[in-house]
Amino acid sequence: MMPGSQRRIVDGPAGRIELLVEAPAGPVRGFAFIGHPHPLYGGTLDNKVAATLARAHLALGWIAVRPNFRGVGASEGVHDDGRGETDDLLHLIEAVPRWPQWDERALPQPAPVALAGFSFGSYVAVAAAQALQQQGRAVQSLVLVGAAAGKWPLAPVQPHTVVIHGEVDETIPLADVLAWARGSEVAVIVMPGADHFFHRRLTALKELVMRNLLGAARLAATDKEASDD
Repeated sequence: MMPGSQRRIVDGPAGRIELLVEAPAGPVRGFAFIGHPHPLYGGTLDNKVAATLARAHLALGWIAVRPNFRGVGASEGVHDDGRGETDDLLHLIEAVPRWPQWDERALPQPAPVALAGFSFGSYVAVAAAQALQQQGRAVQSLVLVGAAAGKWPLAPVQPHTVVIHGEVDETIPLADVLAWARGSEVAVIVMPGADHFFHRRLTALKELVMRNLLGAARLAATDKEASDD
């Protein structure tokens, strides 16, 4: 594990949840929660795309939190088709920022939340973002890689959502993602030649995520300045 990272077991709605938490050395923007691919097909928090999403957020100053979904690793419970997994993620979004270890990090209050997910994890991330929106807590950013359109009932998202897909994704066809994206008027970034797992493209994926998150942050800051004038 990287310096500043730790594996922990915490209580959740259906039993214990195993998670990996990675903290940057410098100032902290907030907490980024990352969902991994389908548990019934080998998906875990150690998945390389989920790890790449965590490292991209970590490099931008986010505390990256990767839970194992129900029934994976040391996480208890059984797979719940995204419903229980969303409940667990929402539980962690409330609980993790309250850990006493963050007291010395001078975090903004309430701490901003970012969400990201790969494949099945994108479905969970979107569902969590939707639930938070209904609570009046908009997430700072949402990143979807290998978005689960056509596989699960992926809800509409805000137009500033970062959506990245492989051109030759054999698991979730690009056409399904484009059809879903039209309903949200969200742009889809296509990586030419990339498959579902972005084999040999992980470095490029990390840079692409970082570049788009930085661009979104600058745009948000510009919009805020304009509204303050």
